[in-house]
Amino acid sequence: MGEQTQTLDLVSIRNDFPILNQKIGKHPLIYFDNGATTQKPLSVIQSIENYYKTFNANIHRGAHFLADKGTTAFEGSREKLKNFINAETAEQVIFTKGTTESFNIVASGLAKSYLKAGDEILITGMEHHANIVPWQMACETSGAILKVIPVLENGELDMESAEKLLSEKTKVLSFVYVSNSLGTINPAKELIQKAQKLGALTMLDCAQAVGHFAVDVQDLGADFIAFSGHKMFGPTGIGILYGKKNQLENLPPFQGGGEMIKEVTFEKTTYNELPFKFEAGTPNIADGIALGTAVDYIQSLDRQAVEAHELELLQLATNIIENKAGLRIIGTATHKSSVVSFVSDHAHPSDLGTLLDQYGIAVRTGHHCCQPLMRRFEIPGTVRISLSFYNTKEELNAFSGHLDKVLGMLS
Repeated sequence: MGEQTQTLDLVSIRNDFPILNQKIGKHPLIYFDNGATTQKPLSVIQSIENYYKTFNANIHRGAHFLADKGTTAFEGSREKLKNFINAETAEQVIFTKGTTESFNIVASGLAKSYLKAGDEILITGMEHHANIVPWQMACETSGAILKVIPVLENGELDMESAEKLLSEKTKVLSFVYVSNSLGTINPAKELIQKAQKLGALTMLDCAQAVGHFAVDVQDLGADFIAFSGHKMFGPTGIGILYGKKNQLENLPPFQGGGEMIKEVTFEKTTYNELPFKFEAGTPNIADGIALGTAVDYIQSLDRQAVEAHELELLQLATNIIENKAGLRIIGTATHKSSVVSFVSDHAHPSDLGTLLDQYGIAVRTGHHCCQPLMRRFEIPGTVRISLSFYNTKEELNAFSGHLDKVLGMLS
């Protein structure tokens, strides 16, 4: 692992991210809020600027040079994303606003075309609200029933309960690959296979996975997956819905209008083919192209070295929190991504976050859009350190010293 880590040139990498080289007041920025959004490399920033400066035009139907260039770049980005997740075809890669919209597209579509009263939708107790609320809305529409796999004290799923809850009544299993609040890496492939043996459709939230390790949709086998660009070093307001071709073809459109039509008369409209069936209106062209640039950047790195480095950071961050009196980590699963959430016996999470900010340290505090999970642990929220490959051990050691000062103030 040490040899792999040496191949990661952190000085060069950090220079690729201009935002990291600044001070917050007197202190260098220490950015530990990657679970909320990752920073963007210069190549992604320049991609957006280049589009608006040199070939801004609406795409797909234009008959001029700029439109043609934009179409080629946008569809080229789709092809990059197809390869990035190992999708079978590019038409299965749907551009959306992000993970939340992707869940809404699938949940609302299944509520109209697939679910009926008495069917069961199964999620887990560690889901982001984006994978709870759309299914609640689908239940209201269809009469289906929402059921929840419990979370154990260490932040892992209760797999015994999962076995009992999965049944022939289960029509959808939708769950998170990597928990945004705990860092838990769930046994995705195992759960997907169990559900599919019972005839259920499966959807996987990969928002916190794609920026940390390779996601192979064909290997995982889920019917649908979703992720967001801004959590994988790309722009905000852009994301991906992947689906198996037959499932996407069976799913009704989410929105109506331009681009998603084949032919419109006042009597009837026929819908366009994939992927355009789900891409009504002018797409987010600049950010769609820049998401392809983010993929290029990720793939330029040694991903084994990235994973090894992030594991070292996780171990160091865990040791730092474990060795401070009065702090307790929430989420101690065996398999974790580089997230450490903790609470203090003496201070509210928001107070810790506010004071750490005085030292230039950006952490996330609160319920992390996982209110049911916080209630399960009987806490108001946590302080969350979420790390990426451009973070360093030196930053963690500085954080440790400043955290001591903050804890001293609050005790």
